Amino acid sequence: MRSARMLAGIVLSGSLLLAGCGGDDKGGGKESEEPEAAPSAAVEVPDTWPLTGLQVPDGQQVEKQHPVMVLKMDNTASSAPQVGLSKADLVVEELVEGGVTRLAAFYYSKIPGDVGPVRSMRASDIGIVAPVKGAMVTSGAAAVTIGRIQGAGIEFFQEGAKGFYRDSGRSAPYNLFTDMSKTATLAKGKAARPDDYLPWGTAADLPKGQKATSIAASFSGGHTTNWVFRDKGYVNENTFAADGDEFPADSVLVLRVKVGDAGYTDPAGNPVPETKFEGKGAALLFHNGRLVRGTWAKKNLKAPIQLTTKAGKLLVPAGKTWIELVPEGNGGNITFQ
Repeated sequence: MRSARMLAGIVLSGSLLLAGCGGDDKGGGKESEEPEAAPSAAVEVPDTWPLTGLQVPDGQQVEKQHPVMVLKMDNTASSAPQVGLSKADLVVEELVEGGVTRLAAFYYSKIPGDVGPVRSMRASDIGIVAPVKGAMVTSGAAAVTIGRIQGAGIEFFQEGAKGFYRDSGRSAPYNLFTDMSKTATLAKGKAARPDDYLPWGTAADLPKGQKATSIAASFSGGHTTNWVFRDKGYVNENTFAADGDEFPADSVLVLRVKVGDAGYTDPAGNPVPETKFEGKGAALLFHNGRLVRGTWAKKNLKAPIQLTTKAGKLLVPAGKTWIELVPEGNGGNITFQ
C-alpha cells in the first residue's frame, strides 16, 4: 500500500536579527532575537476513494478536477432500462411524491458516459449531497426547490447544459439523458479530495450481528426495494437497471428517517414529501449476509453521517454501498430474513 500523499509539507520559517547598539567591547552592544515560528502541521490526503473507502489504484489521482457528481435518476418501471448505474460509487434511494422513489447516483472515482433517465431535484437532496459538496445533475426542479438548493450553495446542471440530450426511442419525461463525461467538465474548481461520505473500515471492524440474507425496504404501500445476499454481494431483485448494468452493492445501509411535507404539490396534485436528513435515527447495516444494528446522526444538513452502536463507532466496510432512506412512518418499513 502506498503512503498517503502530502498536500502540505512541514514548513519551517524564522529569522535571526542581530542589531549592534554602539557599545564597547565589554558587552555594551545588545543582541535581540526573534523566536522561530512553530512548524505547521502536516496534512495528509488519504489514498482511498471518498465514496467507497477503497484504495486508489497505482497511477491514479484521488484529487479530481471535478467534484462529486450526483445524478437524479428515475426509479420506476417507466425508466427501464436505467443506464450507467453500475458505474456509480454509491447510491442513495429516497422517497418522492406518489409513494415511489428516486435515486441519487454518486460518481467520482470514474465519470461514465451516458447516464439516465435524468429527473428533477427535491429539497431532500440538500442533506444527501451537501456533506461532500457535490454538484447535481438534474432535469430541473420546482422554483421553490431551486431556491432552496441555491440557498444551500449546491451547484447544479440541468437540461440544456452541455451533455444533455433526449433519446428519441423513449417517451418523455423518461427520455432525458446526459453524457456525464461532458457535463462534469462544467464543474470548475481546484483539484481536491472530497470528505468521506461514510465512516469507512473493514469487515473485521464489524460486530458479529445476526444472520440476514434477504431485505425488504418499504418506502410506501406502493414501493418496496428487495435485496438478496448472493455471491458475496447484494442483488436488487426488482431493479430497473439494464442487464449487466446493475449496481454491485457490497453493503446495504438502511437509515430510518423522518419525512415531512415540502410545502407544494407536483403537476398531478400529489403532495411532495421532504426527507429530514438531519438529527438521528435507527441504522441497519447489512454486510456479508449479516445485520448490525446501530444509530445514525447528522448535526445538520451539511454534516457528515455518523454511525454508532452501543459499543462505539460503527464503520462501513470499504466497497460500494446502497443507502436506503426509509421513512419512520407513512408506510415505511424494513423487514429481513
